[in-house]
Amino acid sequence: MKDFQNLVAVITGAGSGIGRALALRCARAGMRVVVADISLVDLAAVEGELRAAGTDVLAVRTDVAQRADIEALADQTLARFGAVHMLFNNAGVIAGKTAWESTWADWEWVLGVNVWGVVYACKVFVPIMLAQDTPCWIINTASATGLMSNNPVAPYNVSKHAVVGLSESLYHSLAQRDAKVKVAVLCPGWVRTRIMDAGRNRPADLMNDQEPQVAANEPQKRRFGQGVEQARTPEQVAEAVFDALDHDVFYILTHPEIIPLVEERTRLIVNRVD
Repeated sequence: MKDFQNLVAVITGAGSGIGRALALRCARAGMRVVVADISLVDLAAVEGELRAAGTDVLAVRTDVAQRADIEALADQTLARFGAVHMLFNNAGVIAGKTAWESTWADWEWVLGVNVWGVVYACKVFVPIMLAQDTPCWIINTASATGLMSNNPVAPYNVSKHAVVGLSESLYHSLAQRDAKVKVAVLCPGWVRTRIMDAGRNRPADLMNDQEPQVAANEPQKRRFGQGVEQARTPEQVAEAVFDALDHDVFYILTHPEIIPLVEERTRLIVNRVD
């Protein structure tokens, strides 16, 4: 088991769901924790939990779709702790319908958070980690959707494929340089989080004018062959992440039931079949 005692972890989307569970798991490992979230209410709640547990914690209100916020997150982390050893690019949202029915606002919001948020963080934090020349980890939260192709919500589907591709590219680039920065991509199936209520934090300028957001959660549940009651908990996902870190696993697949679906997609690609 790797020793993470006193290392510094930065977690985006830490106010709820997987992000909150990761923050608490990092605390249990003896880490100093930086929690970032767009919601001040959620951020204050997780900060309080961590402080009550005796964790050295820094809370930073962060909109990951804004490059300046990510830069400020890095600056405040270094000012407080002087280093960063683990980065969880976990913030994520869902909105839209098909590729043509999703609004421009749906596309801009989802790609801004799910893709640009990860790009900004990698661009800002990787040079810091490389300069430290100490063991570091970057864990990007994608989705089982990023390994398949028929999620009904096009902006989300596209964004998670992008995160997988970015993570793979980052892994190879760092390995070619024999860097001490390791990369993993988290691809969970259905998890009991509040992502279907992500619209609560949607910026006013990216709201749709007329109809409310449709998260299409029922088709997603059918896609993974499970209902909410059968979904994993965020805490189970956090444990799976740390187990993967102990074993240097790149693709973190928390739901074994998706593996046949990934294999089927791969078979179709190799055989050039629709």
